[in-house]
Amino acid sequence: MKKIKLFCIPYAGGSAAIYNKWKSHLSPSIELNAIELAGRGSRIQEGLYQNISEAVEDIFKFISKDIQQAPYAIFGHSMGAMLSYKLVQKIRDAGYVEPVHIFLSGRGAPGIKRDDKKKYHLMNEEEFKEAIMKLGGTPPEFFEHPELMQLFLPLLKNDFKLSESDDIHADLKPFDQNLTVFLGKDEDLTAEQCDSWKKHTNKLCNIHYFNGGHFFLHDEPKQITKIINHVLLDRIYE
Repeated sequence: MKKIKLFCIPYAGGSAAIYNKWKSHLSPSIELNAIELAGRGSRIQEGLYQNISEAVEDIFKFISKDIQQAPYAIFGHSMGAMLSYKLVQKIRDAGYVEPVHIFLSGRGAPGIKRDDKKKYHLMNEEEFKEAIMKLGGTPPEFFEHPELMQLFLPLLKNDFKLSESDDIHADLKPFDQNLTVFLGKDEDLTAEQCDSWKKHTNKLCNIHYFNGGHFFLHDEPKQITKIINHVLLDRIYE
């Protein structure tokens, strides 16, 4: 049976475990490789990333051997989408085998300036907690346990700092892969941020909208993986 690897990068504060529920929905021909970022899950003892380049280099080292041996695709949600975008740039610049497809979820296209965009990492602790609760994705009862907060908040705030440090003036260098973009209908994104993903590929860009806000990822595992299956199985047998 032909196989294709799918590397999945989590959102801010998320661990590799957020993709566990996908395993029962993905085709047997797709090998799920959820990437554990430093400072969480099995890597909880490791120091947090100081900048985007450090995070991208870490992910690149993690997958560099595998991407030379089998066809693969990359998926990232929110901060993970930004890291995926920069990771593929690094792979291309390093002359490695590039992914057959790129999935970008829960994030607007880079290069679009918004003066009204919230800067979560600049908020004080109380503002930050309130904003995170409104954003969703973190169970409300989590904030009732000081010991968990003490461990999780520094990680989460550092992730937001990385996510919000994206260079809006970055040069446009379109990919030579098809892009599939997943977005929530109620996300805090402008039409320009959504549609501008089409500028980042020399090929096709398909945008899918889901009911809900930023964490539609947790509500639509069957529909998301159905699209991934369709896209990647076409690539395996073409």
